[in-house]
Amino acid sequence: MHDIALIGAGRIGKIHAANLAANPRLRLARVVDPFPDAASAVAAQYDARVSTIDEALADPAIAGVVVASSTDTHLPYSLAAAEAGKAVFCEKPLDQDLGRARESAARFAALDARLFLAFNRRFDPNFAALQARLTGGAVGNLETLHIISHDPAPPPVDYVKVSGGIFKDMVIHDFDMARWLLGEEVSEVFASASVLVDPAIGEAGDADTAKTILRTASGRLCVISSSRRSGYGYDQRIEAFGSAGMIRAQNQLETTVETWGENGAAADRFQNFFLDRYAVAYAREAEHFADILDGAAPLVDVRDGVAALALAEAAAQSAKTGERVLL
Repeated sequence: MHDIALIGAGRIGKIHAANLAANPRLRLARVVDPFPDAASAVAAQYDARVSTIDEALADPAIAGVVVASSTDTHLPYSLAAAEAGKAVFCEKPLDQDLGRARESAARFAALDARLFLAFNRRFDPNFAALQARLTGGAVGNLETLHIISHDPAPPPVDYVKVSGGIFKDMVIHDFDMARWLLGEEVSEVFASASVLVDPAIGEAGDADTAKTILRTASGRLCVISSSRRSGYGYDQRIEAFGSAGMIRAQNQLETTVETWGENGAAADRFQNFFLDRYAVAYAREAEHFADILDGAAPLVDVRDGVAALALAEAAAQSAKTGERVLL
């Protein structure tokens, strides 16, 4: 069993704490958070110790570190953990600044770091099955992708102000999915964004609705539809069109129960929050971290994080200028 230190005892940290505790190959040993009450609550729940970052990294029993703290701390904490010889499981994004992220890649490489960047959607069973069928040639040669990612409701404006913008905060997940599914690097980006949901988001300097088109050198196309508000639940769908057919991953519903009558059929609601929709994906991330601690290579690493961030910056530039961006 591998002892783990958790940095960050907020909303996402609590999810990771529960999954670490539920995994028989992992043990949550230390909890680090600048708010003592938050750290104490999580530590008490899982029989862990409240620690400072220095205490956790100096402990030779700690094999891995989960970085689930605020975004501005992801990179420095991940580097510190890697320098201490720990395996690292870091929430996305690695950093909001592309230059810093690129510079850090060389530092992680020099340390021979075991860094797993948690783009959780790759670990969703439905999306993973779609990717496996694509690579297995189930619909021939992939030609186009359609990724829909609409949140049920916008976040608070205070969050928007520090989020890094819709492309770095929200669409970055879809940029990672696009790279994973396209099987080729993106060479061109065109994006358009608007404020259609909440004027306060625009006043904060961000957009709440966007469409992005990605193109690879071979001509494969991907369209990403992004919205901070669907009005009907958490909309997460992917369609992949190939030379011999189409593969589609649909939304998750609260139940599979349907009511049929003379007015037609009525199904249950979509799952309404990302923690519900991707609960299995988060658990599978913890399992993959256990694999890494047992010697496996990370399935998502710093290079993937840098590539997704580069697409986010390109999309933001395109949306601002109205022109496509070549990569």
